[in-house]
Amino acid sequence: MLYNKTQWREALEKNASVYYFYSSDPFLARTAAEKTLSELAAATDGEITVLDGPAPSVEELVMAAGTISFFGTRRIVSMPNLQPSSYGEKDLEEVCDVLSSSENATFVMFSVFAEERGQLKLGKQTKKLIALCEKEGYAAQMVHPGPQQLRALLRQRAREQGTELSENAAAAMLERCGQDMFLLENEVDKLAAASGYTEISPALVVEMGTRNLEADVFDMVRCVTSRNAARACEILEVLLRLKTEPISITAALASSFVDMYRVKAAQAQKLDYNRVYKDFGYTGKPTRLQISGRNAGSYTLAQLGTCLEVLAELDGDLKGGSPTAADVLLQTALCRLAAAGGRR
Repeated sequence: MLYNKTQWREALEKNASVYYFYSSDPFLARTAAEKTLSELAAATDGEITVLDGPAPSVEELVMAAGTISFFGTRRIVSMPNLQPSSYGEKDLEEVCDVLSSSENATFVMFSVFAEERGQLKLGKQTKKLIALCEKEGYAAQMVHPGPQQLRALLRQRAREQGTELSENAAAAMLERCGQDMFLLENEVDKLAAASGYTEISPALVVEMGTRNLEADVFDMVRCVTSRNAARACEILEVLLRLKTEPISITAALASSFVDMYRVKAAQAQKLDYNRVYKDFGYTGKPTRLQISGRNAGSYTLAQLGTCLEVLAELDGDLKGGSPTAADVLLQTALCRLAAAGGRR
């Protein structure tokens, strides 16, 4: 079941004994669990016992669940980064028994799972735990928000610190930082402090905001594949002015073109990007490969092979002490990459 704020709130009001959140994004799963712990602690003034590790022992669970709180309230048991697959079948049955029968404790758990073809990889043990939590309390999958939701979340976090964040400024943060929630959360906090907790303006985002190399290289690749080498070189100039290592830029470029080559090769075999995602063991969302497939549209497989040769040559020149300046090597490579596409 996907997260639903109304149903989550209803579970809290009914004093549910179990809350379980799971996602492919560690930030989302952790944040949901922490918010639940905060709500429970505020409502009951209860003590929080933390059981670390992917699979706390049944004995630890029984001890935490069976202990009566010093204040006479239900004890709150936090189980971060739980991995149900780490339990044997018998042990998981005992864990489920403890979760469903405890009278003195409320359990809050979260797990992070890999994705396959856009779906979470949930094993038998995990599905059993989810079913138990849905029956006894609340369980939900936390899905990564889209750009519009992310902007709203950023503005909400700024408001919580008494700071204004306009829609344009939030959009600028996403453009510069990408969609990593850990990074975005820290970015709001940093810029709120820099503004004196008044307003995070677009100008402040540009002046002090963190640039995400992967996001910038993504923009460079998009310019290159549309044969706009001039704009790609402008982005490169900004990165170099910010002291970004040329070898790091090259590595990110190579990673993008490798993705494009793999997806193009798969398409030649009547396969899609999901097959590439599975066969090469990618993590996170497969959206990156879907975009790579679109970027590869103006190239043949042979032309993409030529691009990889250009990048290998660039890497060798940068590491081999070429007399040519690094910025010139990079600019030349970007122009060659752009020129390689568009011809059949």
